[in-house]
Amino acid sequence: MPQGIHDVDLDLPIQTVWAFVSVMENWIPLVPGYLSHEIINDRKSTWTFTSDIGILKKKINLQVDIVEWQEPSLVKFNLTGINENFAGEGFFKAQALGDMRTRMTGALDITAKGVKAPVINPVLKNHVPEMTAELAEAVATRMRELASTTPTRK
Repeated sequence: MPQGIHDVDLDLPIQTVWAFVSVMENWIPLVPGYLSHEIINDRKSTWTFTSDIGILKKKINLQVDIVEWQEPSLVKFNLTGINENFAGEGFFKAQALGDMRTRMTGALDITAKGVKAPVINPVLKNHVPEMTAELAEAVATRMRELASTTPTRK
């Protein structure tokens, strides 16, 4: 299964990281190639994005189902292709490294199915780790931006 995993250390408390990643709408627009999304309920959404995988540039429609929330450390989700035959899963995990430091880990596993799988999966093997790193870094950057604009209480 083509997979990627990426860690980012943040100078933020674990509750701040949880408050961001536990709300899908905070991070869906940060997915590389994002075009649009629709929230169906608090555990289900559909995403539309463009994927530039090697020579393939496609519009992908994806259903995302949150399968587990473990406050304050884990959000797990499943991915199902709507217009393309693939499936996968992913997660955001947070680990407190101190009161004001957290390691956030983003992970994605995506596998093509069907007759195109033997051609697409080798390309995904290289692309998924890059996409995972881009998403995790974008989420981290957005959390840092929000934290820097939030007034601190004295």
